[in-house]
Amino acid sequence: MTFTRATLGLVLLSVGSIAAADLSDSPDGAYVSDPNHSYITFSYSHLGFSVPQVGFDTFTATLTLDSDAIESSSIDVSIDANSVNSRVAEFNDHLKGANFFNTAEHPEITFVSTGIKQTGDNSYDVMGDLTIKGVTKPVTLATTINKADMHPMRKVATIGISGQTVVSRSEFGLSRAVPNVGDEVTIVVTSEMLKSD
Repeated sequence: MTFTRATLGLVLLSVGSIAAADLSDSPDGAYVSDPNHSYITFSYSHLGFSVPQVGFDTFTATLTLDSDAIESSSIDVSIDANSVNSRVAEFNDHLKGANFFNTAEHPEITFVSTGIKQTGDNSYDVMGDLTIKGVTKPVTLATTINKADMHPMRKVATIGISGQTVVSRSEFGLSRAVPNVGDEVTIVVTSEMLKSD
């Protein structure tokens, strides 16, 4: 399932007030992102003056759930790098160019989970391989299950997740303007995952 988002979002990962999400009541199998309630954004320091929020308009995300053994579940994400959206057309062209994502040669960014470890009632470390510009590095997404329940309008089992990780962009061949523009990039993902089978 591929979808396009015309807007970008930033998630606040302050979840201390969220009640424990019981995944044991969620049916096993595949879940896909709700196109109207899913976002991938990244942020970084720009000359120390601001922290731009940039995102991707087109991506696919799939969760394969094993509710009896969460560590056996998996998450896969595929991003259309050409859909990068800073809300500034000229900068979008720069981001697609050879100095940054080089989308002509590397049109896809992927994340493939390699393991999941529970760290709290609602929290998990999702380990996986992130591939950007042909370079693959291991990363860990600190992930929260926001809610697992029947969606009141769609009438389908739904799992809401939020995840965050920090990477060094220079490790992926994206070192243009470091250190004036920050090397450290925070990636935030949030999605309502809908049961698909």
